[in-house]
Amino acid sequence: MKEISKRKETITATIREQGKLTPELQKRIEETWDSTEIEDIYLPYKPKRVTRAEIARKKGLEPLAKIIMAQNGDGLPSRMSRFINDEVKDETEALQGARDIIAEWISENESARNSIRDSFAHTAIISSKVIKGKEEDGAKYRDYFDFKEPLRRCSSHRLLALRRGEADGFLRVSISPDSDSCVERLRRRFVKGAGDCSEQVSIAVNDSFKRLLKPSIETEFAGQSK
Repeated sequence: MKEISKRKETITATIREQGKLTPELQKRIEETWDSTEIEDIYLPYKPKRVTRAEIARKKGLEPLAKIIMAQNGDGLPSRMSRFINDEVKDETEALQGARDIIAEWISENESARNSIRDSFAHTAIISSKVIKGKEEDGAKYRDYFDFKEPLRRCSSHRLLALRRGEADGFLRVSISPDSDSCVERLRRRFVKGAGDCSEQVSIAVNDSFKRLLKPSIETEFAGQSK
């Protein structure tokens, strides 16, 4: 509890320095004591390395991302010309940048993250492979040279063995959910209709899951299984 309290103080101070700490946001931070939820609240305000989305924002493509995300009818091509400039050479580059921004929005959405966590909890498979050339030295882990099992059914002693084999450098361990199910969950949440804008959001959903959400949530679950 003391550790979470200190983390909350740090998060509150960081958001306040950005000038984005509203009374509602401060109240929510104060009332939240779940460490995962705290980090989800903080995620949109967390200082970032230079991401694809940040590069696109610097090119002035966030307004285009907002137009696409709103999915209000068709006519997207007619609204593209004002985003083409010295830094954005054509419509293809403009759309890619807008999708990068949308993908980041999706990956930082609390409801989306919780939905993917739920999918991981119910469908994730933990698997392991022996690292090539390590078969002899890692013989005591031979039961896990080609192992696969639903994460929810994997016993604690197996998890410990898998993580020990990974730490010793003999196994490569991964945790993967049903990707199709995850992407479908996100599509239902973010894609509205079937117009030009919706098509772009659908592409961004796929990218967000594969490039941002899946690695992030997989890291969470890997940490929980250690």
